[in-house]
Amino acid sequence: MPGADDTAGKQRGRPFGKGHSGNPAGRPKGSRNATTVTLEILLDGQAEALTNKAVELALAGDMAALRLCMDRILPPRKDRPVTFDFPQIRSAQDAATTLSAVLEAVAAGELTPADAGEISKIMDSYVKAFEASEIVERLERLERMTAQ
Repeated sequence: MPGADDTAGKQRGRPFGKGHSGNPAGRPKGSRNATTVTLEILLDGQAEALTNKAVELALAGDMAALRLCMDRILPPRKDRPVTFDFPQIRSAQDAATTLSAVLEAVAAGELTPADAGEISKIMDSYVKAFEASEIVERLERLERMTAQ
């Protein structure tokens, strides 16, 4: 084969061409990692005994076991409800006033910057929907005026 000696130096990282793989069918749907399946088989039927042991170790002062138990009892909160007096938005001017109120709440420590960011995203979506409905209303008014 001519040039067979040259290919080893050129192949770096990707042995197959773009769009082609060594397994065109891919991994079968529903197939599971062999290690996970093996561990599940080993632990099958032992969940209660292992849980009891973890609780026992936690009660004896094992901090890792205590942390594990606490994470299961009360997992860290990903999100929390925010109570905030939110002025009504009826125009773009109202949106600016509301955003100002959000910034004041952050400055006063009533809202976290992350909460304010999420509220701002929601406000942005609301304002876009408001503006879109306003445009539709104006268009309909124009169409009625030109139809007369």
